[in-house]
Amino acid sequence: MAELKAMKISSLQARNAALEQEIAQTRAKLQEVSQELNYPAAATVKKHIKLLHEYNDIRDIGQGLIGMIAENRGVRIGELYEEFGVGLKD
Repeated sequence: MAELKAMKISSLQARNAALEQEIAQTRAKLQEVSQELNYPAAATVKKHIKLLHEYNDIRDIGQGLIGMIAENRGVRIGELYEEFGVGLKD
């Protein structure tokens, strides 16, 4: 009976050691992959949000300028979109 318990304990210890080794390998792989990333995910999202804000600001300025030109010429804004090669979804 004691011998059976000792075998089970030995088996569990061996399995535990194998799992610890697998965890260490997985952590090493995670560290390796993380180092290969140009930007962590949070930094990438932050950068994209900043770029979207810049795009929206530029788009708003462009639409304002087209509106001023349309008013000056006495034409519809849509006509100027065609003239300047801007789509309605741009």
